[in-house]
Amino acid sequence: MMKAIGLTLAAATLLCSLPVTLRSQEPWSLKDCTDYALEHNLSVKSGAITVEQRETELSTSKGRRLPAVSASASENVSFGRGLTADNTYSNTNTTSTSFSLGADLPIFRGFDINNEIKISGLNLKAATADLEKARDDIRVAVSQAYVQILYKQELLSVARQQASHDSLLLAQVQGRRESGKASSADEAAQAALLSQSRLSAIQAEGELRLAILDLTQLLELPSPDGFSIVRPDAGKAETALLMLPEAIYEEAVGIKPAVESARIATESAKVAVDRAKGAYLPSLSLTGGIGTNFYTAAGKQFADFGEQLRNNFSQYVGLTLSVPIFQRFSARNQVKQAKLSLEQSEIQYESAKKSLYKEIQQAYYNAVASQARLEGSRSSEESARLHYSLTEEKYKVGKAGITDYSDARTGWLKAQSELIRARFECLYQTGLLDFYRGVPIGF
Repeated sequence: MMKAIGLTLAAATLLCSLPVTLRSQEPWSLKDCTDYALEHNLSVKSGAITVEQRETELSTSKGRRLPAVSASASENVSFGRGLTADNTYSNTNTTSTSFSLGADLPIFRGFDINNEIKISGLNLKAATADLEKARDDIRVAVSQAYVQILYKQELLSVARQQASHDSLLLAQVQGRRESGKASSADEAAQAALLSQSRLSAIQAEGELRLAILDLTQLLELPSPDGFSIVRPDAGKAETALLMLPEAIYEEAVGIKPAVESARIATESAKVAVDRAKGAYLPSLSLTGGIGTNFYTAAGKQFADFGEQLRNNFSQYVGLTLSVPIFQRFSARNQVKQAKLSLEQSEIQYESAKKSLYKEIQQAYYNAVASQARLEGSRSSEESARLHYSLTEEKYKVGKAGITDYSDARTGWLKAQSELIRARFECLYQTGLLDFYRGVPIGF
């Protein structure tokens, strides 16, 4: 029986892990990564829980408009002098049982209930905006990690190609040494270059694995094994027309959740000032209820239980008015504190808008610079590649030394690395600029 249960649990565990395992073996697009992260990332889940908490708080605030109803029952036993049926006292033991049902309905609370409902509703909107900001942060983080993988993949490809090329050159140098056209020192130098190329490929592979690990951790995947991504077309970013930062800001300021959350906080602070002022106003409530009781005394004759409950049945209704006269300056200080909080919220709102504009300006100039850097890197790579090609031809026929070849090779590899970095930086920066306008990042 225990063995069967163990097999069942193992099968269930396998089924639970199967979708992620199968999915991770297929290449993930940026959209796949973003959608999965938004569903599974812990920061986003925490923000969603906060939204649910604010929804519960709003429901509690609305519930203050309803009457409070309570029922009670009590049983008392008295020893010694007690009240008898003829309304006199005697030395006897007595018991009394009472039942009551009461209600309290708030009629006016200095607008406190209405303002609390408004604040709770605004807190819910702010939590929703904060949740969307957390999602935006995840979208940007996933995009950065995705581009980093693309960059590391390109570097690994270049490193492997160079190692393969250096291996062929080593075979050529060995052939030339055997024919007497190259020395043992030339062969050793070329072997050293091959070892360096292979080491660079190993380092590039390790960096790629770390980049993949970063992205899979953002996705909350259990393991990076089998994970791969789709290679996008980076060419469209090279010639993308960029909007001016002022135009982007005009669109972004009304839709970005960070600014929206700060705006809602300011609105909530204004309502909090009105709520604090409500402490100066009187409050009025309606109360009502019903009750009855049962009484006995040792050695005395009383009506039975049911008859007493009927005879002692009573109802009441009343109004309670409370007028604040002096509250030890509490209301005054609460109003002052609320006004200071409002000023602080207004400053934070302006700061949020300025931070957004600064981010857009930085993103714009980064995008412009990335396009210019890409063009310059492409020209530099072409020159370095031509120089390396010519030097390599001379090196093959013995007209160039290993130092010249190594320098040309190093220059070309560096130029290739810069071109790859510039290409994917341009891809990311132009995508980020569109992201501020509410366009999803997509490559």
